[in-house]
Amino acid sequence: MVPVTILTGFLGAGKTTLLKRILSENHGQKIAVIENEFGPESIDNELLVQDSDEQIVELSNGCVCCTIRGDLLRALEELRIKRDKGDIKFDRVIIETTGMANPGPVCQTFFMDDNIARYYRLDAVITVVDAKHGMETLDKQEEAQKQVGFADVILVSKKDLVNDADYQALRSRLIQINPRASITPVHFGEADIAKLLDISGFNLNTILDIDPEFLADQHPDAAHDHDHHGHDHGHHHDHEGECSPGCGHDHHDHHHAHHNDDIGAFVFRSNKPFDPERLESFLGGVVQIYGEDLMRYKGILYVKGSNRRLLFQGVHMMMGAEPGKPWLTHEKPNTKLVFIGRKLPQEIFTQGLEQCLVT
Repeated sequence: MVPVTILTGFLGAGKTTLLKRILSENHGQKIAVIENEFGPESIDNELLVQDSDEQIVELSNGCVCCTIRGDLLRALEELRIKRDKGDIKFDRVIIETTGMANPGPVCQTFFMDDNIARYYRLDAVITVVDAKHGMETLDKQEEAQKQVGFADVILVSKKDLVNDADYQALRSRLIQINPRASITPVHFGEADIAKLLDISGFNLNTILDIDPEFLADQHPDAAHDHDHHGHDHGHHHDHEGECSPGCGHDHHDHHHAHHNDDIGAFVFRSNKPFDPERLESFLGGVVQIYGEDLMRYKGILYVKGSNRRLLFQGVHMMMGAEPGKPWLTHEKPNTKLVFIGRKLPQEIFTQGLEQCLVT
């Protein structure tokens, strides 16, 4: 299957700089790029061998670039047909979304269409965040929060333009929105390309890493205690619009700021096993009601009657599960589930999941 990477990030964050670098680097792979914004900053300026009027153009290092002004499904299908015929060669696909795009529908494309799902494997979502303007963009643009929420890897550009305290404040905010993505500063697109390709972020077998900083902020003993942490943000922000910049309230200090982000995350953990039927029924209902607001959810589940962990993940309304490795004799079976989404009612999720546990 052909691996696909989705590259996203808000306008001016540095997606195109990173893409130029990936395409011009001698990594020995042929990459097909699907771009859906061909503006003044597009990659054709420096790298295209021929005129960009064509649907598919070859780049100077043997990669191909498919400029889509049409539908993503159609572009992927066209690339597949040309590759099968031997007209073009490529080993992987990178999709660069527009700066304003929510990556959700792009991810869903790979689960909804059978032909696409058989031929392409969604590898990861990489989101580029601008260190200098990131806070402001996250404050003003919910799409930017969604881009962070969907990410498997977050690359922070322009770190040299901010002081360390501001960078740490941004980093901790990104962790609150998405504790399962790795966060790495990049200087003008100088990322380690090997670490950006083959991440397997959508592979159920990958380790569920949750940033320890996020867990340290949560009360370790009870899943529903996390709720207090979540509510905190709201209280600090209810009156922020009425304040002047110099009001002296502590929410204006970035190092302690409680940002009223619509997109956020919480983790559910338990040492008790789930009743599989109850859990399936509850998750099915949750997805029906909150599917549109669920960005990513992923976890390792401890299920009654099985000596293996159950690997589980979903995007919006599509979810899947498969058996993982057996629990080892010295391991204490447990559940760890992370939900990332828009204004999710944590209490409802937590109580519902607790009711699915075997008592």
